[in-house]
Amino acid sequence: MELIMATTSIRLDAALVSNAEVYARVLDRTPPKQIEHWIKIGRIMEDNPDLPYEFVQDALLAKAETTTGNFKPYERRTKRTRGIRD
Repeated sequence: MELIMATTSIRLDAALVSNAEVYARVLDRTPPKQIEHWIKIGRIMEDNPDLPYEFVQDALLAKAETTTGNFKPYERRTKRTRGIRD
């Protein structure tokens, strides 16, 4: 799947851009990528107001790990006992 990027110029508050530059430097992103990240988090949080921020952050991390192949399949470490449904 090819990602098509559109470039659009928008006016942003100087303080927002300044904050994005600081966060971007710390998190090894460009300021535009930092602003995109904030937009993604904000949209997810608005669409799912009952979810805590940490859950959303962990879900995004898990998604990134699966798309990069950086994960280990789950292996059950205890023997499964027969339950009500078995």
